[in-house]
Amino acid sequence: METSKKLHILGICGTAMAAIAGLAKEKGWHVSGSDAGVYPPMSDYLASLGIKIAPFSKDNLNTKPDLCVIGNAMSRGNVEVEAILSGGLAYCSGPEFVGNYILPNRHAVVVAGTHGKTTTASMMAHILDVADQSPGFLIGGMPENFEGGARLGEGDAFVLEGDEYDTAFFDKRSKFLHYHAKTLILNNLEYDHADIFPDLDAIQRQFSHLLRTVPNNGHIVVNADDKHLPDVLKSGCWTPISYFSEYKGAYTDTAWQWQALKKDGSAFCLYHQGIKVFEVSWCMIGIHNVSNACAVAAAAAMLGVSKAAIQKGFESFAGIRRRMSLVGEARGIRVFDDFAHHPTAIKGMVSAAKYAMKRDGKLWVIVEPRSNTMRSRIHQHRLPHCFEGADQIIFTPASDRGLKAGDVLDTSLLCTDIGAHAHVLADAARIIQEISEHAQAGDDVLILSNGDFDGIHQRLLETLRNGN
Repeated sequence: METSKKLHILGICGTAMAAIAGLAKEKGWHVSGSDAGVYPPMSDYLASLGIKIAPFSKDNLNTKPDLCVIGNAMSRGNVEVEAILSGGLAYCSGPEFVGNYILPNRHAVVVAGTHGKTTTASMMAHILDVADQSPGFLIGGMPENFEGGARLGEGDAFVLEGDEYDTAFFDKRSKFLHYHAKTLILNNLEYDHADIFPDLDAIQRQFSHLLRTVPNNGHIVVNADDKHLPDVLKSGCWTPISYFSEYKGAYTDTAWQWQALKKDGSAFCLYHQGIKVFEVSWCMIGIHNVSNACAVAAAAAMLGVSKAAIQKGFESFAGIRRRMSLVGEARGIRVFDDFAHHPTAIKGMVSAAKYAMKRDGKLWVIVEPRSNTMRSRIHQHRLPHCFEGADQIIFTPASDRGLKAGDVLDTSLLCTDIGAHAHVLADAARIIQEISEHAQAGDDVLILSNGDFDGIHQRLLETLRNGN
């Protein structure tokens, strides 16, 4: 235990940094932190751990920390960053701290891919927990089966969401390179993070570097249906590989296969080496989540989990907050929240939502193009094909923050390409007015954003309840 050591975290109120603070506290570090935005829920979470938070100031470093962790959102010019560099204080990134102080002597199970990392990692941690393996985990979301997104755990396994985003202003490698994966899941690979990577090749290069860190006594689980992962594997792999794929009525050379039994993915079947293993009905929807489950089953089996425990884990998996979460219902109109912010994720979620509605109303899909990739014009021609089944589609204008005028997503053109049932409204207030005036009992409203979207969910429900 690091009981005599002091750790100071810059940007501690970020989801990942707060989780790391909790892990460090559990390891015995004396933790303090600083941030510009200190508000619930992270401020409450950190207060419950007895961790003091202060606004950024060089005075926070007067009691010299043994180590400073600098969050990904920090940059040169921050008063504490400058004080750390000028004072020669020891510092590292959040992922580096996890790799050096949390993961030694643990079996790191890393989930990587463009989509589904949070759900897949949460599923993996839950199944290991059901199997009484007491895993640790660090997940960039809120798994409903656990009290938070991080836990030290007592078992050998430690599950991590392996983000390909860069690590810190002083370390432009992908975060997952610091996690020393022994079991690695490669779910999928597409172009994303346009603010970091110029093209798909740049992302593939980081995944290739990741493969070089996995030991030959480890294991890699690969989606055989993904068209970009073979190029990564060709760059060099020194670790045994298991493949998983969709079952299409015949056994292939992939060890694990999945088959959706319902179009919304709420029931599925898994096969192992061509033999049917079990059927599952669960609370999740989306064909993509069935594929995620197959990857987890393959990895869990390699970690010694019985097929019975895997099935039990799927059936009791409660999902992730902000993944097709029902926020509330008013006037017979249900409001759902989802984090989807990439064409593939949006298409999968819209399709699943339509199949899962089980009522005759309309499906409204509201999109805030907020992420750096979604705000750009990179997916201008892919997005119109992502809304099959949606009856009404509303976009907010894409912010031009940091982008040249010609590089910003043209939401007006996008809606024209989708059709007459799609249009652009200026902001959350205007969208709330539109839905409250035209939505009917039996309709579902699916709101897609990777931010809080100006509190649109509760504001909409309140307006509907008040009859405004």
